[in-house]
Amino acid sequence: MKNGITFVGLDVHSTSIVLAMLAPGSDTPVERDLPNDPKLIRRTFARLKAEAPLRCCYEAGPCGFELYRQLTAMGIPCEVVAPALTPRKPGERIKTDRRDARKLVRLYRAGELTPIRVPTPEEEAVRDLVRAREDVRKDLTAARHRLSKFLLRHGRLFSHGKRWTERFWRWLRTQTFDRPAERVTFEHYVLQVLHLGERLEALEREIAAVADTEPYRPAVRRLACLRGIATLSAMTLLAEIQDFRRFKHPRQLMAFVGLVPSEHSSGPKQRRGSITKTGNGHARRILVEAAWAYRHPPALGPRTRRLLADQPPEVVVQVRKAHLRLHKRYARLVGRGKRVQVAVTAVARELCGFVWALMTREAA
Repeated sequence: MKNGITFVGLDVHSTSIVLAMLAPGSDTPVERDLPNDPKLIRRTFARLKAEAPLRCCYEAGPCGFELYRQLTAMGIPCEVVAPALTPRKPGERIKTDRRDARKLVRLYRAGELTPIRVPTPEEEAVRDLVRAREDVRKDLTAARHRLSKFLLRHGRLFSHGKRWTERFWRWLRTQTFDRPAERVTFEHYVLQVLHLGERLEALEREIAAVADTEPYRPAVRRLACLRGIATLSAMTLLAEIQDFRRFKHPRQLMAFVGLVPSEHSSGPKQRRGSITKTGNGHARRILVEAAWAYRHPPALGPRTRRLLADQPPEVVVQVRKAHLRLHKRYARLVGRGKRVQVAVTAVARELCGFVWALMTREAA
């Protein structure tokens, strides 16, 4: 019993919610079903709140954070927990909504669940915009592959340079097909690539416009001082990680993006493997892609010099330190015989630490 608080575990779905409630001094949850309707939720929790103080939790999922925002607006403490970090029994083979709700409320009262930071509606809107751009980028890549493979199946090979350049598009416009079905297919693939290219450019313009507003402008310019990071990648990191201050140490941020080594140790034996790849994969992808830039010797280009000119001296020192240290780290690992991909991943982990240092200094 914790000061007479009733704990509530919620298994949330698009049309229904299962509640499991543990009253003070009780070990048997009381369950009930509730339609996922804002009016009914407000009415039900207003009645429960009048009976006893409540503390609620549910797992993050496709239903988002609307329930969290509704409950907190009613003055009811609510936490959204990370589903990947919810303890699970190895022999557990039966899964139902009621079982999930019972397990949630028991673990919640025991303090065994890990809450996540819920973004504000404004932060969530920017994150959705950044992720929409990433979705379109993936769709564009797939559309280009489909068009390329269609041309290859019909023996149309472009051998005058790189594809997707102006020269390639001029060559593409000269292609003709004898059969009507082939012409329709070819036109469909071409129009799909053109449409997705236009959508990608439009989304990138929107993201660039957001990056030039507060509170993103100073953070984007600071992150863009690092090699391999420009406006789009900086906005992805900011939208996905949001508040860097919640990580007390850079290793916590590295774990959040899944860049720490996995481990399976027992007794005197220590076994470490590849990175965990848990947590935020969007931010991890950006850091790994940026880490490839540190294969080359450090040099400050015109863009970096222009950005550093507006930064305080301690930031300039930190950025130069990152350029030198990360390139040396890559060269040392490759010199020891490590595969390039392994070396780049190690550099990405250290780059994550420099990102944390720059952003927590800014926020301090």
